[in-house]
Amino acid sequence: MRHVLIDTVRAKAGDALLRRVAGPTAHRKRARIHGTPGPRWFAPERPVRVVHGDASMYVGGLAALLLQSLHPVAMAAVWAHSGFRGDPWGRLQRTSTFLAETTFGTADDAERAVARVRSVHARVAGTTPDGVAYRASDPALLSWVHLAETFCFLRAYQGYGRAPLPGARRDAYVADMASVARRLGIADPPVTEAALAAALAGRRGELAATDESAGTARYLLAAPPLPWPARLPYALLAAAAVDLLPPWARRLVPLPVHVRLLLPVARPGGRLVVAAIRWVTPPLPPAG
Repeated sequence: MRHVLIDTVRAKAGDALLRRVAGPTAHRKRARIHGTPGPRWFAPERPVRVVHGDASMYVGGLAALLLQSLHPVAMAAVWAHSGFRGDPWGRLQRTSTFLAETTFGTADDAERAVARVRSVHARVAGTTPDGVAYRASDPALLSWVHLAETFCFLRAYQGYGRAPLPGARRDAYVADMASVARRLGIADPPVTEAALAAALAGRRGELAATDESAGTARYLLAAPPLPWPARLPYALLAAAAVDLLPPWARRLVPLPVHVRLLLPVARPGGRLVVAAIRWVTPPLPPAG
């Protein structure tokens, strides 16, 4: 009886988490992406599939949003044109679907996912509060988003994944991500971990703390749209995400008091929450 109760709680928690991240049709979407037969961009053993299929992505995704928010032009575009504030779960679901389709889906699905994103980017343009014109299709802005995601996803897996990748496999992950980046219109993305670190460091001069980045940090760290029972594990997840950031980036992020207090236990707390997420999440469907 006890095992039945545990299994029921586990299944309900996993279903609720999947629906938050992937939307109300999460299970059908998973079955379609993973189960449709056909060639894929990435073979099952590729490191991008290892990293993106792991629960550590929850830490990496949150860290990537915080890091991306430090680019004033990119953040102005997000606040003006994305559903980040009005529909945060919808935006998360669209992002997770794109990552799933390009990582695990058929080549046809992946091509359609990239075409959708490029179509959206082509329609987004505007001016920052400081009068700087921007286009979402600008390769420099796309490159910043790509660098932040690749850095944070890889670093999260190294700290919270099932088994850290050795050096050659880390380079291969960066190269896998670069192949998607080129299809999105990013010229010459880094293809090794060392080149990724150098490219990220080379963009530091473009970054700054702004009202938009502060608002993003408050939203993500202090007032996430979650029920109260989920707030404590989320706070541990948030502290783990902040801990992933390079020290120079962390200094630009205004941290709520509770996140500051949790930073000394960010790593064990993050491992605990990621292990719990891994436990409740149903295994990936077999590939088609």
